[in-house]
Order: sequence, then C-alpha cells, then structure tokens
Amino acid sequence: MDSVANLIIKLKNAGAVSHESVTVPHTKLNLAILEKLAEKGYVKSFEVKGKGIERTIEVGLVYVSGKPKIEDARRVSKLSRRVYEKSTNLRSVRRGYGLSIISTPKGILTDAEARKAHVGGEVLFQIW
Repeated sequence: MDSVANLIIKLKNAGAVSHESVTVPHTKLNLAILEKLAEKGYVKSFEVKGKGIERTIEVGLVYVSGKPKIEDARRVSKLSRRVYEKSTNLRSVRRGYGLSIISTPKGILTDAEARKAHVGGEVLFQIW
C-alpha cells in the first residue's frame, strides 16, 4: 500500500540482481522522487508507459564498476509513523555519500536543497 516504500525496495532489489531496468507504479509522488534521483545520478532514466489506470514507470538503473549505485535505502517516514524535521535538524546521510528525500511545501527536495532553502518537511527516505 505504500508506493514510496515499494519504489525504493524495487530499485534496491533490481540493482542487487543486476537488472538493467525495473517497472514501478505510476504516481505523481513517484515521478517527483525519480526526477530528484535522476538529477543526483542514482537512476539513469525513467519513462512513463501505458495509458490511463495501467500507467507504469520504467526506470533505468545506474551501475558503477559493475556494482549498483543504490547500495541501500531506508524508509524514514512510514504510514504508521510520520517523521517531520526542521531545516536546521536535517543532517547529511553517510557523511555526504547518500541523500535524504524530503517532501516540503516547495516540492520534493534533497536534504542539502532543503537546508539551503531553509524549509523543513516530511523525511520520506534515505538512500546511499
């Protein structure tokens, strides 16, 4: 039922078994998250396929020296427990080697972008 958790687990598992691409459900939130991940180099590309209710997103994965760029991901804010942080409380992930994806009033931002814009929000997940 949690589309964000489904997205990050599918990306992590597809990379672990060396798939070139993976298909995830189409939602506006998933599209916004994939735009940020593509901008930061965690996914190669993504494309919306299908029409109407049968739309999906095909995501191309990135590999560095034969290893997947996405080593692991951790869902922070869950359906049972929402986690909100101020911009001053946002910390870097793995000392800058990873990133947090945050849902803010200014849209989906990474932790560094949210600190720079002085805006907090719901911490969706961390990826490294």
